[in-house]
Amino acid sequence: MKQHYRIGQIVPSSNITMETEIPAMLQARQLIRPQRFTFHSSRMRMKHVNKDELAAMDKESDRCALELSDAQVDVLGYACLVAIMAMGPGYHRQSQQRLTAVTRDNAALAPVITNAGALVDALHIMSAKKIALVAPYMKPLTELVVDYIQREGIEVKTWRALEIADNLTVARHDPMNLPAIVADMPLDDVDVVVLSACVQMPSLPAVAKVEAQTGKPVITAAIATTYALLKALELEPVVPGAGALLSGAW
Repeated sequence: MKQHYRIGQIVPSSNITMETEIPAMLQARQLIRPQRFTFHSSRMRMKHVNKDELAAMDKESDRCALELSDAQVDVLGYACLVAIMAMGPGYHRQSQQRLTAVTRDNAALAPVITNAGALVDALHIMSAKKIALVAPYMKPLTELVVDYIQREGIEVKTWRALEIADNLTVARHDPMNLPAIVADMPLDDVDVVVLSACVQMPSLPAVAKVEAQTGKPVITAAIATTYALLKALELEPVVPGAGALLSGAW
């Protein structure tokens, strides 16, 4: 079996968390499994999280996929959930097909994972019918995210929009604020807590605390993406200390 893998990441220019949390999880996995990973990024311009900048940014994703396929990465992760979901229901499937075709046409075929598709798929894998969700976006964009997920057959029972417009400010949000935010949400009828519906908003240090606090499985966009990347590589999706989804239960 292959033991060394190249992870390509298509990243908003102002995102600094995708390249920390996902590598942190895969490096933690290296303590318990033999596979090793390197990380390679290409960036799309985006500073403010609004619909116009997100749409303009998404147009650059083809270039990024082409650049990363030049490096013959083994899998690509598209690192902006809201950019995909703001483009309309089900857009993650269209994006994944188009970007995969870019790699194929460059004679370096690689599967493409989007954060949006990874989160939706993870919730289905966990048999989540009703969820709670925390997002850093302004309310109109958060409503688009909620609608997108609900159109995928998952009810968003309760949600919080932190209304942070600047993407670098999102990255500076203290993840240890998240347990108190979740504590104020009604969770009795919820199957899974989505602690961060955004790979830019740090959340990994708070996952175990919120699972203990709520008694619910907790996932994040970054955790769902890591699960999907490992599955795409046909590797066991286990990471120590990364919540229920990566515990080995699924």
